[in-house]
Amino acid sequence: METGLRGKTALVTGGSSGIGRGIALVLADEGVDLAIASRNPDPAVIEEIAATGVKVIPIHADLSKEENAIRMVNEAIAGLGHLDFYVNNAAWTWHQPFTKITSEAWYSTINTNLSACMWACREVGKYMISRRSGNIVIIGSTVRFFPSYRETSYRVTKMGLRMLMQNLAIEYAAYGIRVNMVTPGHYVTRMTGGITKDIEQKMLDDMIPVHRFGDVREVGYAVAFLLSNQLSGYTVGGDLVIDGGLTLHPLGLYSQDEINNFNLE
Repeated sequence: METGLRGKTALVTGGSSGIGRGIALVLADEGVDLAIASRNPDPAVIEEIAATGVKVIPIHADLSKEENAIRMVNEAIAGLGHLDFYVNNAAWTWHQPFTKITSEAWYSTINTNLSACMWACREVGKYMISRRSGNIVIIGSTVRFFPSYRETSYRVTKMGLRMLMQNLAIEYAAYGIRVNMVTPGHYVTRMTGGITKDIEQKMLDDMIPVHRFGDVREVGYAVAFLLSNQLSGYTVGGDLVIDGGLTLHPLGLYSQDEINNFNLE
């Protein structure tokens, strides 16, 4: 199916690893020229994206600082010539029990995951409003649907991103700018790589109905769909959850063999 994305330009944060890399590769396959922002852009990933034939600009930026978010947007526009799309993906977390949360970790998480999105969307919005066109996709997380030990700061930011997205969506829609969200479930990335094999297997067996983790390109396909005016031109403030059914929370009342046989003759 034709997406109409070829020849467009996009800025993707956190685009040289994990989910950001998956998004960048899918957009590159669709012919989108890219600015890839990261604290440490991986040259191998930049080369991998460039091998698809699109223009790729690496941008070094610690987005927990406002001035860097502003500079990133300006560099992307200057390097690409114009900016059609912004994908806010960069995130990190510092896990701490509640009574041991430090101000440093709290503000680092808030600024990296939430403030950076606000700063960048503000600057991108000014530019897109002047052109009366553009699309933004914010990458959320299914962690906002349930609490977890030691992850207060991280989950607060992910809750905040959804409300930020909705407010952006209603304010920017008047200028021809669509804002939406993609909410991934569990994907194996640098951030989630510390989960032990035993826990991963338990999640597969007990929590994820399709019994597998997501592939990062699957997030990229969802982002491409929402960025495409041809495929999603009437989608504003949407939240596309791609989690293999994780957030449906099926109760563990039956064995997998029983589940497999429920709907068979």
